[in-house]
Amino acid sequence: MASSSAFHADNPLARRLLPVTRVFILLTGWWLLGYSLLVCADLVARRYFGLSLQGTDEIGGYTLAGLCAFGFGHTLLARRHTRIDLLLVRLSAWPRAVAHVLAAIAIAAFAGFVAWRAWAEVADSIDFMSVSTSPLQVPLWIPQGVWFAGLAVFGLVATLLALHAATLLLRGRVGQVNAWYGPPTVEEEIAAETKEPAA
Repeated sequence: MASSSAFHADNPLARRLLPVTRVFILLTGWWLLGYSLLVCADLVARRYFGLSLQGTDEIGGYTLAGLCAFGFGHTLLARRHTRIDLLLVRLSAWPRAVAHVLAAIAIAAFAGFVAWRAWAEVADSIDFMSVSTSPLQVPLWIPQGVWFAGLAVFGLVATLLALHAATLLLRGRVGQVNAWYGPPTVEEEIAAETKEPAA
């Protein structure tokens, strides 16, 4: 697995936030491993004992939602979200920096909106005591709460990065904005793919 540290080694804010998002990534990774073992147990039980562990597909849906939500913030820090830079590379330094800041603000606004709407779903599930329509009868606020927590982390990370990028631009530090908030260069991507993962 390639290290993402090459993409943000010089950005002090990204360096501070990365350990926080990495903790959530590790926790969701352990959860995914546990879910994989559950699926294997379900397959063995069906094949050899004619039994079925109820709800593995439902838990899989919750797992996917949680993994995605917690992955968004970490992916943003690693500058791995897809960016189309066909026009960016043709711009001079200042317009390119302005475009990067506007993109960071747009991502922060989107992340904040999504987290706000996710909380509304959690609040409704709590108010109405909603449960899943499955044999598990899971109180929906539990998986929705995990989903919201991941989106809230994404929103916080996106907002802090947008504020940092805007502050750098206002101070005239265009080179840092372009280096830290633009899409990775080909050289950075090659370096990230060929380096050993950071310890």
